[in-house]
Amino acid sequence: MKTLLAGAALLAAACTTPAPEREVYLFTGHREPALDGLHLLYSYDGYRWDSLQGVWLEPMIGNKQPEYYNHHAQRMETPKYAPQSMMRDPSIVQGPDGTFHLVWTLAWSGEKAFGYASSKDLIHWSEQRAIPVMEGEPTNNVWAPEVFYDDVKEQYLIAWSSSILPENYTEADRLGTNGCHRLYYTTTKDFKTFAPKQPFYDPGFNSIDGFLLKRDSADYVLIVKDNRKPGYSDLFCVTAEAPEGPYGDPSEKFAPTYSEGACAVKVGDEWLIYFDVYRQARFGAVSTKDFKTFTPIDDRISLPAGHKHGTIIKVRESVLEALKAEEARRYGPKAE
Repeated sequence: MKTLLAGAALLAAACTTPAPEREVYLFTGHREPALDGLHLLYSYDGYRWDSLQGVWLEPMIGNKQPEYYNHHAQRMETPKYAPQSMMRDPSIVQGPDGTFHLVWTLAWSGEKAFGYASSKDLIHWSEQRAIPVMEGEPTNNVWAPEVFYDDVKEQYLIAWSSSILPENYTEADRLGTNGCHRLYYTTTKDFKTFAPKQPFYDPGFNSIDGFLLKRDSADYVLIVKDNRKPGYSDLFCVTAEAPEGPYGDPSEKFAPTYSEGACAVKVGDEWLIYFDVYRQARFGAVSTKDFKTFTPIDDRISLPAGHKHGTIIKVRESVLEALKAEEARRYGPKAE
């Protein structure tokens, strides 16, 4: 009898234990000219996306200097859109304590820092800070910072691209006609102190928009844009056993020419890689299981027009429901 009662108690406890909360997808991004702030899309399946109305964080820092020194052209210039603040390429990650960490590009040129803010709910945000990772370096930008949580070392890695001086261009750089960049990174455990910047991945030619993901233990993938133009401006992958590299040989190119701003998310047993086909003003995507072969899935995705360069994360559905409730409070219910 005691055994039966104990079994019944366990069954009752199991029946009252709530099911794990469903995960949904959020996609950060900006809208040109990137002066209003953070935009968010959401999806229940990772393929079909809808907008959360409005702006979820307005930029308050950066791009305010009246002029800056262009090391390439050897002249002083006025930053684009100054003195308005800018938020381009917003990248987000959720830490193990539930805090969301956001980094972004502060300016087209003239800034040697990236922007940073944090939030517990994506509605209320910390004070914004500029993180001066290239201070003192002969560069004129910090582009597309990408934040990644390293669960092995329990720290955050932030990678970005900065321009290099023409005298340091390689022959491969000179196949393009635009300015040249290389990828760098820093690490932090608390977003208060940061390790000195280090070279990240250097394919020997102009490269930007590094997106880092963990596929498995000691198995990391970096998606990179070959930024030489004309004739290149497309995407490839490299792999490594640690987030910092060293990275191996590039994969085959997998996106149309003039694609950039890639990000990837695991959906089922496949990875979906989204990218901005910017001259066609649309997003494209491929699916892959091995990051060697890629299947175009443009006919299976849908995104609102105007969405630009961000990252996709999975969150609990309650996070999205709170955002929707705030959206309704600000703008009223959506029309059916």
